[in-house]
Amino acid sequence: MFKNRFFKKITRQTLLEVDQVKLVYFLSLVIGLLSALAAALLKYSIHYIHKILTQGITSEPGTYLYLAFPLIGMFLTFMFVKFIVRDNISHGISRILFSISRKKGKLNTHNTWTSIVASILTIGFGGSVGAEAPIVLTGSSIGSVLGRFFKLNYKNVTLLIGCGAAGAVSGIFKAPIAGIVFTLEILMLDLTISSIVPLLISSVTAATVAYFLMGNNVLFNFNVIGAFNISNIPWYLLLGIISGLISLYFSKMTLFLEGSYNKITNAYLRLVLGGIVLGGLIYLFPPFYGEGYDTIMSLLQGNTESVINSSIFSHFSGSFWVIILFMSCLVLLKVIASSSTNGAGGVGGIFAPTLFIGGINGYLIAGILKKVTNLELPDNRFVLVGMAGMMAGVMHAPLTAIFLIAEITGGYNLLIPLIITSTAAYITTRSFEKHSIYHVQLAESGDLITHDKDKAVLTRMNWKREIETDLLMVMPSDTLGELVKVIARSKRNIFPVVDEYNILEGVVYLDDVREIMFQQNLYGTTFMKDLMTMPPSYIDRKENIETVMETFRKTGAWNLPVLDNGYYVGFISKSRIFSTYRDLLVEFSEE
Repeated sequence: MFKNRFFKKITRQTLLEVDQVKLVYFLSLVIGLLSALAAALLKYSIHYIHKILTQGITSEPGTYLYLAFPLIGMFLTFMFVKFIVRDNISHGISRILFSISRKKGKLNTHNTWTSIVASILTIGFGGSVGAEAPIVLTGSSIGSVLGRFFKLNYKNVTLLIGCGAAGAVSGIFKAPIAGIVFTLEILMLDLTISSIVPLLISSVTAATVAYFLMGNNVLFNFNVIGAFNISNIPWYLLLGIISGLISLYFSKMTLFLEGSYNKITNAYLRLVLGGIVLGGLIYLFPPFYGEGYDTIMSLLQGNTESVINSSIFSHFSGSFWVIILFMSCLVLLKVIASSSTNGAGGVGGIFAPTLFIGGINGYLIAGILKKVTNLELPDNRFVLVGMAGMMAGVMHAPLTAIFLIAEITGGYNLLIPLIITSTAAYITTRSFEKHSIYHVQLAESGDLITHDKDKAVLTRMNWKREIETDLLMVMPSDTLGELVKVIARSKRNIFPVVDEYNILEGVVYLDDVREIMFQQNLYGTTFMKDLMTMPPSYIDRKENIETVMETFRKTGAWNLPVLDNGYYVGFISKSRIFSTYRDLLVEFSEE
C-alpha cells in the first residue's frame, strides 16, 4: 500500500513537471509574438515621428530646428517618467540583469510599455541613442510578468525573461540566431536542452512576425554580394584591434559622462544642459540625429557625400581629408551625444550608437588604407565588419556581433572577416576591462550573475536574513553568577558582550567558562571583561555575500558577529549560510 502511494506521488509530480514544460513552451511563443509586436510598434513610431519632424529639414544644412527637437523630446520623456512612470526606466539591460540577480526575476509590470513610450519620445525627436535596449526591457518584462502570473519557479521565470530578450532582438533585427546568442552572452543564461527550445520558439516567432509586419521596411537591411578575399585578413585583424580600443574609449567615456550628469542635482538644469549639448552636436553633425542607421545605409550604398552634405561642412565635401576628419569626429563625439541623451533624462540604449560608431570606423579604416597603400578594399564590407567589431568590444559579445551582422545582411560569406574582427576586438577590450558596459557597474556592486553557478547562487542569497539575533547578551560589568543565570535561559553557547550603547566589546563562549561556571566562590568576583575574548573578525551589515564568505575563509571561524556602523546586530553562522546555499542551489538547478 505504501508502495502504491509512493508511485502515485511520483506520477503526480512528473505530470506537474510535464505540464510546466508545456506551459513554458506556450508562453515562449506568446512572448515572441508580443515582443515582435512591440518592436514593430516602436520602430514604426520612431520612423514616422522622425520623418514628420525632419521633412524638408535635412535639405537645409545647419537648420536651428536641430537645436530644438532633441530638447523637446527629452523634456517630454522627462515629464512622462517623472509624473506618470515614477520609476527609473533607463539602462534597460542592466536593469534586467539586476532583476535576475537580486529580485528573483521580478520586473515591474509597467516596464511592458513605459520603455516603448519613453524611447519613442526620446529617439523620435532626435535623441542620439538606440531603441534596442528599451525593447529588450519590454520583452523581458513581458516574460517576467507572465512567469510570475503563472507562479513558475525562479529558473523558469528567468528563462522567460531570456525568451523576451531573444524575441525583442530577433523582432527588431529579424535575426533569430542573434536573438538567442544575445540572451546567452549578455543575460548569461545557462545553455541546456530545457532552455534552448523555449528560446528558439520565442526567437523564431518574433522574426516571423517581424517579416510579416515590416518586411524590409524601416529596419536596417543590406545584402552582401561577392566573395571573401583572403588577402584582406591582416586589415580585418587591424580593424578588430582598433575597434577594441575605440570600444574601451566608448565604454569608459559613457560611464564617466553619465556619472557626471548624475552629479547635477537639479533635474531641470541637467535636462537643459544635455539638450543644449546634444542639439549643438546635431547642428554640427546631423548624422547624430536619432539612431543613425540612415548614415550607415548611405555608407553601405557608397553615397558618402550625402553624409557630409547634410551638415554645415558640405562646401568641403570634395576633399578626402575633410571627409576623413568629419567621420573621425562622428566616431569620437558620438559617445557625448548618446551620453548627453541618456544622462539628461532621455531613454535609450547604446546598441545603435555602438553599430553607428563601428560602421563609420570600418569606413574610415578602409578609406585611409586605400588612400595610403592603394589597396582595393571593399568599403561596405569594412563598414559591416566594423559594426561587429565595435559590438564585440563594447558588449563583450563576439558571437552576437557575428551572427547579427551575418543575419541582417544575408552575408554568411562574410563570416570569416566577422569572426576575425570580432575576436580581435573582444580580446583587445578584454585585456583592459574584464566586464562589458552592461556588467561593469553590477560587478563592482557584487550584483552580477555569471555562468559560474556557485557565484550565481551566492549572488541571489540575501545573507542578512540569516543573521541570528536570538543570542542573549551580557555586559562587561556582569559577574560570572549573572552569566550562569543567562546560560540557564539560553539555548546557545555564544554570549556577546556589549556596553550600554550596544557596542560589541567581546564574546564569551560557553566552552571558556565550562570549568569554572560551578565554582560559586567566583560568582561575585569574576567579571565578563575578564572572561571575554575578541572574535577573529566581524562582518559589517553593508558587506556583500562574497566579502562574507571571504571573511569566513580567512578566519576559519564558524560564527562571526555582525555590526552596523559599529553597533552590535547579531551573529552569522557559516553552517546556516551553507544550508541556505543548498536550498537555493536546488531551486536554481530545478528543471
